[in-house]
Amino acid sequence: MTKTLHIDFVSDVVCPWCVVGLGGLEAALATLKAEGIEAEVHFQPFELNPGLPAEGENIVDHIGRKYGSTPEQSAANRAMITERAAEAWPGFEMRMGADSRIWNTFDAHRLLHWAGTVGAGEQRALKAALFHTHFTEGKALPDAVVLADAAAAAGLDRDKAVEVLADDLYAAEVRAAEDLWRSRGINAVPAVVVEGKWLISGGQSAAVFEEALRKMAAEAVDLPKPGSRP
Repeated sequence: MTKTLHIDFVSDVVCPWCVVGLGGLEAALATLKAEGIEAEVHFQPFELNPGLPAEGENIVDHIGRKYGSTPEQSAANRAMITERAAEAWPGFEMRMGADSRIWNTFDAHRLLHWAGTVGAGEQRALKAALFHTHFTEGKALPDAVVLADAAAAAGLDRDKAVEVLADDLYAAEVRAAEDLWRSRGINAVPAVVVEGKWLISGGQSAAVFEEALRKMAAEAVDLPKPGSRP
């Protein structure tokens, strides 16, 4: 009998460890499918930098200010994460350099919320497109044209995406979801919440996800499914 787990993937689209974590999670789920373990994955919003202005901030300056890292430490960390991302998500190209920028992502999360109302597959496609837009192409995520292009690349209706961005749609829903996950103790991402009760933190490998999800599936018999929205 197939067991379907409810998974909330709480993350931000400028979080490189979220790329690693999603790659590891999806690889694990691909393996576990042969064991009759599947999952419904819902992407939930988390803003790492809600106070950033529209122009964003240089990544080296940002990491130095936030964590006290030197430029050399920042460069070494970028190289390490880039390698981890390539291992976790084959084919994904992460291009983080000293001139990369960190952005406010509230509008990106509004667009992801809309995509979720269209379908789970569409939301996942947009998540991947936004990762590509930021980490591979280095484009400005607060730019409505950039976001609409990402939606189109994900197979979504570009005109509807423009409408969502222009009319401030889903802002209240995103704020409510962010508040909900913070109230549940989520203060770092990626956070993978399984069945509303188990937490797998950080950008874990496929092997770590496999082991954890296998145990959780064994314990998740006949549990009521939690809602994915507040």
